[in-house]
Amino acid sequence: MKKIYLLVCILCITVVLVNGCQKNESPEKQNLDYRQSMRDFVIALSNYSKAINSSFIIIPQNGQELITDNGETDGIIQTDYGNAIDGTGREDLFFGYNNDNEETPENEKDYMLNLCLLFKQNSLAVLTTDYCSTHSKMDSSYVWNERNGFISFAANQRELNNIPDYPATPHNVNANNITHLSEAKNFLYLINGEKYSTKQDFINSVSNTNYDVILMDLYQNGEKFTSDEIEQLKVKRNGGRRLVICYMSIGEAENYRYYWQSDWKPGNPSWLAEENPDWKGNYKVKYWDSDWQHIIYGNNDSYLKKILDTGFDGVYLDIIDAYEYFE
Repeated sequence: MKKIYLLVCILCITVVLVNGCQKNESPEKQNLDYRQSMRDFVIALSNYSKAINSSFIIIPQNGQELITDNGETDGIIQTDYGNAIDGTGREDLFFGYNNDNEETPENEKDYMLNLCLLFKQNSLAVLTTDYCSTHSKMDSSYVWNERNGFISFAANQRELNNIPDYPATPHNVNANNITHLSEAKNFLYLINGEKYSTKQDFINSVSNTNYDVILMDLYQNGEKFTSDEIEQLKVKRNGGRRLVICYMSIGEAENYRYYWQSDWKPGNPSWLAEENPDWKGNYKVKYWDSDWQHIIYGNNDSYLKKILDTGFDGVYLDIIDAYEYFE
């Protein structure tokens, strides 16, 4: 009887402890829909930026599953999310999924391709970045992407730190004035300026190209670009106007950004999670947390407001697929 009594006591204590933990557990742990939280985040920053500049362009990179309720092509289109963005960015569609300069496996390619086509069918631009350096593979990347109606860039460096010398001129080069994303025929993805000693070196190199869209960073070696400098970059070498879009990560915090504080570490602040093992200095964040979102948008000191004030035509949002980490 004593053993039975002891077991009953242990069971009761366990139930009390479990129930207590559940009551004290934060709502985000109990009920959070990580995918909808990312949609809500993108929608909110889109509404904020477009209230300031109605033509401001919003392009989330990767995370194409967010376009439907179930993440599959047969799901219900999430119109609020679709209406908040102007396009989608996709890496590794045809090359680079497992290794750079290696063709993406058929099953992965087909899955991503079908989701990207869903964006296209809903009048949203698709910008793809393949990582390949062999000329024949770069040629294939451009041909295959164009066949599907996508705007593409074949990056010969994963670090996105150079202007490729092949092809000699941008694919589908033109002298048109590009005022909307749908008009673009090509783009340059150059967010790492480590090879340029000064901002002027960067400006001179980019200004000497005829890409329709430039994806770049707000800073060059820690120094912020000015609105006058961004205006210089909006003119192609052939005289045509182009779009200049700013890169911004919203699913990870980066320890080389202006907002980073020296005493931060995983768990402090509470929304900061572990370091990305593949990208040193990048940390996962609880992107639904209001304190993190306050850093990103909604006030005059926010990252997005700095981008808007500098005169960029839009923003390229990275780590949209952060929900996969938390799921």
